[in-house]
Amino acid sequence: MIINKIWFEGDYIFGMNEEGVILKQPLRWYPRLRKASDDERANYTVSTVGFHWRNIDEDISFESFLYEENQPHLMYVE
Repeated sequence: MIINKIWFEGDYIFGMNEEGVILKQPLRWYPRLRKASDDERANYTVSTVGFHWRNIDEDISFESFLYEENQPHLMYVE
């Protein structure tokens, strides 16, 4: 699966895949991204496996958009 577009609304990051399906993830899984400014969130690169925000050292894989919202996820403590 490939996510072609991402955007942020409230406490979620949304992604649209190549079939036009919209998926979302809670930003609580990504505390650095949750705290980031709009400019920092807009400054990402795309690889074959997902997204990388170099300036805040955060990564999100395409696959993770398929996780159930209540699925356990590695959390960073800051």
